[in-house]
Amino acid sequence: MQAETDSTTELAALSPAEWAARLEEIGDEAGYCEKLGSRHRVFFSDQQPVLLVTFETVADIRARQPDQLPLGYAIASARGWSSLTIIAEDYTWFRDRAVYGYFDRLVDDAFFEDFDRVVFFGAGMAGYAAAAYAVTAPGATVIALAPQATLDPRIAGWDHRFTHMRRTSFSDRYGFAPDMLEGAGEAFVLFDPLEPMDAMHAALFRRPWVTALPCPTLGANLPAMMATLGLIEPMLVAACEGRFNAAAFWRLYRLRRNSQRYIRMLLARTDAAGRPFLSALVARNAARRLRAPRFANRLAQLQTVLADKGITLPPERPL
Repeated sequence: MQAETDSTTELAALSPAEWAARLEEIGDEAGYCEKLGSRHRVFFSDQQPVLLVTFETVADIRARQPDQLPLGYAIASARGWSSLTIIAEDYTWFRDRAVYGYFDRLVDDAFFEDFDRVVFFGAGMAGYAAAAYAVTAPGATVIALAPQATLDPRIAGWDHRFTHMRRTSFSDRYGFAPDMLEGAGEAFVLFDPLEPMDAMHAALFRRPWVTALPCPTLGANLPAMMATLGLIEPMLVAACEGRFNAAAFWRLYRLRRNSQRYIRMLLARTDAAGRPFLSALVARNAARRLRAPRFANRLAQLQTVLADKGITLPPERPL
């Protein structure tokens, strides 16, 4: 464990140039790694005929991946699958002529036809890109976490989170992400319906070929919470194996019941709504299943509040 920690610390200490050189070295061995214009690069690993396409940022890779390599590569290479990662050096929404040109070349070369199954994945701005560029791989599965449909102010002027992008064109090629999903095999949009901006973008994706998967209480940073719950990798593995659908997701999503962080968020929601009875039920369930003193103490406090109102909890159900 100490050796692993030391290795991770050393990788995190790499300068941007050193990290890029390491990425290129590994990419050259696995397939290729090259720049796409001044703000993006592509990392391709050529293995078995299942392809995982991910859109990621340098910041996320370096902050969240212990080996400082793309998430898509880590998941795919461990299983002998191919991976293609488009990496943004900044928050660009992957709106770049060099990226358009790269996907144009893939189409011209019939690149995606070499694979038995293709999965596109991204979160937030990368979720937008996963949906927008999936048009180049008809029949692909797309999983997008809290994606934006567009940042064109004529359509999404209500979204004030990314006003710095309003001069960027979202009306030319690969522009309006929901329309680009028409040729997808299956597309899944995950979002928190309690987050107004994310819910409004998700509504723009409402199409017959898109399955909406609402995940209330995960919050404004849904992708980070999904990662904390350990859901992203099993979702992508299931998709690459051709067994991901809404039912499979809801089975995986039950893992949130074992997350103390999720339960704290749920309690904050019921407390804010002034629902002490519901809060007590949540705290009792968590205290019993997880044997967590924090929730046992909270339950005792809530039971005192309820007792003052003459309210008692119903008998517990068997686990």
